[in-house]
Amino acid sequence: MDVNRRYQELLVWQKAMDLVMEVYRATTGFPDTEKFGLTSQMRRAAVSVPANIAEGAGRGTDREFARFLQIARGSLFELETQNLIAKKLGLLPVSHATQDYINEVFALLSNLLKRMKLANP
Repeated sequence: MDVNRRYQELLVWQKAMDLVMEVYRATTGFPDTEKFGLTSQMRRAAVSVPANIAEGAGRGTDREFARFLQIARGSLFELETQNLIAKKLGLLPVSHATQDYINEVFALLSNLLKRMKLANP
């Protein structure tokens, strides 16, 4: 990968930003009692995904970039768990699209990490 990345051009970063917007839309309808609970946690986890992609891109080496992509993937797993909790609590309908966004970003992150590993064995 090119060390001089333009992270905003990365499809995974763009899709992660779409995920953030979707999480904010989804949590807007959560009850006020969740303001400092699930609402805040889901939003922070979602924001962490594109933020870590951007930070990793700015680190200057493929190794550091890959490390931050793994951190972003960890935040995605955290968000997925919170999304499942929100659905179990009835705060989100089971059919809500957040899981589709999560799956898409996860696939993109995994593919990018795999390509980086192949390019830098």
